[in-house]
Amino acid sequence: MSQAAVTESPAEPPHLLVVDDDARLRALLQRFLAEQGFRVTGAADAAAARHALANMFFDLVVLDVMMPGETGVELVESLRRDGKDMPILMLTARGSPDDRIAGLEAGVDDYLAKPFDPRELALRIRTILRRAAPPPVTEPTAGPVQLGSRWFDTQRAELRGPEGVVRLTGGEQALLAALAARPNEVLSREDIAEALGTPEAGERAIDVQVTRLRRKIEPDPREPRFVQTVRHRGYVLRPGI
Repeated sequence: MSQAAVTESPAEPPHLLVVDDDARLRALLQRFLAEQGFRVTGAADAAAARHALANMFFDLVVLDVMMPGETGVELVESLRRDGKDMPILMLTARGSPDDRIAGLEAGVDDYLAKPFDPRELALRIRTILRRAAPPPVTEPTAGPVQLGSRWFDTQRAELRGPEGVVRLTGGEQALLAALAARPNEVLSREDIAEALGTPEAGERAIDVQVTRLRRKIEPDPREPRFVQTVRHRGYVLRPGI
């Protein structure tokens, strides 16, 4: 085999979809993120975003919550119902915790309040992409964690069961990985926020992430067996059959 045949081509930069009905802001973000080394496609509304998602692969979506017609939250809910699990970072109005909570409940991985420094946006995007990337193959550390009829592979950050791989968003993956790394140990909400790369996240935001994860792994999310609440302290993962 010739040397040319085995030479690996450089990896393409991450492809981002920026969805915002404000044409000026969308253009500014596209230009700035392109300067940061990303491939960037813009969409003016939910319909344009759907068209782009149907025709191209995106590593991450940056999505404004307030758009005419279908809102950002409604679009996220629809995408998650359709099984699309790419990371989503939502842009919210300043001082609007309800928007942030609604976004997390719908399935976004992170949020950023307007107005924001574009450098923080780029930093958060890189953090989410690192979190979502498959971990490098290393020497075995902790083994799989059993959660009833499912197993969480701590090295691949992958949840499998009789039905095959269970779809997790990047945030759900990171949360379960953080809990599985320290089974039977109580993690405070601050510990979890640090593990998720969102140290500024409030208690309610962490609670929402836990609620979303429970829907994926618990036989009865209202009576959790595996991710248990420890009052006034945080959460603990109790592996088992």
